[in-house]
Amino acid sequence: MCLNRRSVFKIGALAGAAVLSAPQIMTRAAFAATPPKPDVANAGFHRFMLGDFEITTILDGMRAFDGPHPVFGANQSADDVEALMEANFLPTRRMLGQFNPVLVNTGAELILFDTGNGPEGRESGTGQLVHRIAASGYSPSDITMVVISHLHADHINGLMEGDRPAFSQARYVVGQAEWDFWTSTDFSGTPAASHAAAIRIKVLPLQEKMTFIGDSADVTAGVTSIAAAGHTPGHMAFMLESAGRNLLLTGDTANHFVASLQKPDWEVSFDMDKNAAADSRRRIFGMLAADRIPFIGYHMPHPSAGYVEPFEAGFRFVPVSYQFLV
Repeated sequence: MCLNRRSVFKIGALAGAAVLSAPQIMTRAAFAATPPKPDVANAGFHRFMLGDFEITTILDGMRAFDGPHPVFGANQSADDVEALMEANFLPTRRMLGQFNPVLVNTGAELILFDTGNGPEGRESGTGQLVHRIAASGYSPSDITMVVISHLHADHINGLMEGDRPAFSQARYVVGQAEWDFWTSTDFSGTPAASHAAAIRIKVLPLQEKMTFIGDSADVTAGVTSIAAAGHTPGHMAFMLESAGRNLLLTGDTANHFVASLQKPDWEVSFDMDKNAAADSRRRIFGMLAADRIPFIGYHMPHPSAGYVEPFEAGFRFVPVSYQFLV
């Protein structure tokens, strides 16, 4: 059989038409045979080394809600907030809250920073911390210290499982200013009442095992507190240092990787002192940008680690890729 150039092109065209028609049949058959698995969760943790410290960011869970406006940018128009989301490829009227406690193995201590939503969050998809600690290779009873950035419910509800401490061998570290604020005021009938109720149930039973600290305290070797008030009166960040490398745990200094960083002066409904919170955002993230220090933010997109760089009137979040893996 002799094929000239025209014959080859004709055969190729016929073959191409056949290929173009086949995938629709094949795709339908594949989906019929293999339905999606929407309820299967991933491992929910991310691990890397910072010098000699092992860092594990654990996703306690995610929760979708309306926003960002007016939760973020209440002092701005809804149109301006939606425009910022659209410019950053984000939905304009729905958002996803993520909760990321951090487990740090220093070699001498296994430290958990914040504890997630606990049993109260499980019906809505959060409260996964203890299960994911186990999935990461540790037991909750391995934790020797729990450090709390502040006493909002989504950071302390995981302290107790029912009437038992979730971390049976741990001692606890809390900011003195934070403790004094929440234990010296009656919050009945205020928006803070739910947090105060959680403190009574989750924190007060552990009081005898607590140490109270201030700004620039040496929590343990390689861990130093930094005051970052505003979100709450005693809110703290924590600087990690190992083998000459640094990483800052910023807690709730910023609650949204676009709205709170690109627009640090925009008000956040969760911030108790909005002006002080904006000042802390500018100070903390200005330092991180100037010194090119990575950070982990409790509500940043999992695995919640990244850098910031100056951007217009604020900062731009640059998520980590392989910086800690090579």
